[in-house]
Amino acid sequence: MKRALLIVGVALGVAGCGQVAPLKPAPGQAMPVKPLLASETPSVSELLALPTQAKPKRVDELLTKSQPREPDRFDLPPADGGVAPSEIIPGEAEPSTIGPGSVEEPR
Repeated sequence: MKRALLIVGVALGVAGCGQVAPLKPAPGQAMPVKPLLASETPSVSELLALPTQAKPKRVDELLTKSQPREPDRFDLPPADGGVAPSEIIPGEAEPSTIGPGSVEEPR
């Protein structure tokens, strides 16, 4: 019995949220005034449309074609002229950037 009432309630709720008629201003209210630089008053659908700034198009893929990268003139070797280290050597202590040892003393 409870399940049937729940199903009927959900069905009535879904049926009640459908659009019955086109949107109109409330009784006693007028449409918004025409913008100063517009040639005509916008319609209801134009007023409800989101501007591009509110919902920009999403671009997931930055490169559309697989192509070799151009050489980077700032991709330089280290200042000492040697080859940059490729991996960290195990057992070698790394400098800590967190903790009381990394805070400068006030002068």
